[in-house]
Amino acid sequence: MNKENKSKLEKLLGNVANKQDLEIYSLNIQTNQNPIVIEIIIKKTNGDDVSLDDCTLFNTPASDEIEKSNLLNCSYVLEISSQGVSDELTSERDFKTFKGFPVNVELNQKNSKIKFLNGLLYEKSNDYLAINIKGRIKKIPFDEVLKISLCTLKD
Repeated sequence: MNKENKSKLEKLLGNVANKQDLEIYSLNIQTNQNPIVIEIIIKKTNGDDVSLDDCTLFNTPASDEIEKSNLLNCSYVLEISSQGVSDELTSERDFKTFKGFPVNVELNQKNSKIKFLNGLLYEKSNDYLAINIKGRIKKIPFDEVLKISLCTLKD
């Protein structure tokens, strides 16, 4: 499938998604498979989690639009899924949900000599992130934090 047809397909599926308050997070077409596989990852426009029902309800209209478009003249498998859970913590909800879990904090090298810290997520405020490192609470100003990810705790 050429780039132009992929763009047309992406736009077409984006319109279907918009009608259901969804958006296309990614579209991957595996033309090396027989039949080809169209993988669509959707997410909700309001940021809520995508359920199995959301994927199911998107499948039929998406398939119908692909058929009507005549962009594909071969058989295909349509796979609809959500983006799943990311290891990176970004939202307030993430910080509440994963309080007490092991995290890896990547630090800004300009403001800190240490590149990474591992510990248990303790608290997040507007100004700092607090993690528990072997029983000691370390407060890290947010201007020093690049990324916060779930991890396995290292001794």
